[in-house]
Amino acid sequence: MNTSTCSENRGLTPIFGPAFTTDWERACRNDAELANLGGHAAVRFAVQAGEVSATLQFSDGKLSGIQAGGPAADFTLRAPAAVWDRFLQAVPPAPYHHVLAMKMRVPEFAVAGDEQRLLQFAHLVRRSLELARWVANGRDPAALRPEGPLAATPAGSVEPIAGRYAAIEIEGRRHRIYYEQAGGGRDLLFLHTAGSDTRQFHRLMNDAGLLRDWRMSAFDLPWHGKSLPPEGGVPGEWSLNTDRYVACIDAAIRALGLERPVLMGSSMGGQICLEMAYRFGDALGGVIACEACDRISGREVPFAKHALYNQALAVPEWVYGLMSPTTPRARATEIWWEYSQGGYGVFHGDIQFYAHDWDARERVARIDTRRCPVVMLTGEYDYSCTPEMSRLTAAKIPGTQFQEMKDLGHFPMTENPEAFLDYLRPALAKIGVENRGLTPIFTAGSASRRRSPSRTPPRPRGS
Repeated sequence: MNTSTCSENRGLTPIFGPAFTTDWERACRNDAELANLGGHAAVRFAVQAGEVSATLQFSDGKLSGIQAGGPAADFTLRAPAAVWDRFLQAVPPAPYHHVLAMKMRVPEFAVAGDEQRLLQFAHLVRRSLELARWVANGRDPAALRPEGPLAATPAGSVEPIAGRYAAIEIEGRRHRIYYEQAGGGRDLLFLHTAGSDTRQFHRLMNDAGLLRDWRMSAFDLPWHGKSLPPEGGVPGEWSLNTDRYVACIDAAIRALGLERPVLMGSSMGGQICLEMAYRFGDALGGVIACEACDRISGREVPFAKHALYNQALAVPEWVYGLMSPTTPRARATEIWWEYSQGGYGVFHGDIQFYAHDWDARERVARIDTRRCPVVMLTGEYDYSCTPEMSRLTAAKIPGTQFQEMKDLGHFPMTENPEAFLDYLRPALAKIGVENRGLTPIFTAGSASRRRSPSRTPPRPRGS
């Protein structure tokens, strides 16, 4: 990791001073990504480092200019020069890697003015500041994310993943659920993040070692990816809670005939892994909960279902900051694109579970890891569920192993699956050792033995 400061790379040029902004403006004008993101945007925002500031103005989607000082802005991003110096490093430390990360986790950082405009034009802010980082580091290509492979398999090859639809009843409604499978061996079920789908796991499902040892499955939740709206469904109705999430997973496991599957999920998928270990511990092979903890707060997303925001821009920009700055450019673009394709209100509906309904603080300690081994993994750059939040939750669950994943963020299986496999393989091996001698499968009988939280949810209905 590059540990030199940007002030060393710039010499005596002050952050956002006249000489810097001249070079910065040139970089912005020549950038194809910024030009294509512009649309017909009209906004003026400023960045301020101590007493020095620069104002960027966009008109009809194009950069009009960057001016040191400059006129009054719609909003200003303010922080001491030392904070911006960390942000502008080629590989910034967490949580200085993104404006939204600093807004949530860096006390010295503040937004003055219209925060609504910040979220409406987060795409322009993000790309402009990426280019500032590039300029601050002497236009080092590494400061604009490293290059890396995109394809999961060589050109001309056919991937081993097979996709199908299953008719599944969930909470009394018939659904057409899309699922994918690959490999052979023990069952491993992947659970996608909020607002996403099975595409997050394609590279894992192409890994030769996993294909040899595991029958991997992944499914799109209702309204997500290729899964269709349920019978009588109305666009915008989707709202997830703990019981509904459990019902979806229960129904999918039964419909696909999975036997004592190991569950692996990230973000909300990681959280529900803990709930499944609690309720169905004797019927699962174990869980690998990534980017998870027993309670999340401060992650409201009103913009994700609001007429004043373009959901196809606001949602992917919101999640972009959750990635590690070391994520290869092609992978980061792919994650951004997947999130831009989400259905109306789907991400918002998932966050109703992730940041509101989910609260397992009083029950995670009752997970029996002798029956259902638990491994927790969290990326260094995840500022939504930080490594410390996961570490504290793991400490409540006797027998749970926690590990922080260096240079990874909130989407480890998609950001850098090669690096993630270095953590996933040992986790699967640990679960395999601890599972010897336990052979029950996930059946209607096993469901009746599950634990229930204190509020006693309705029994999930299988297909």
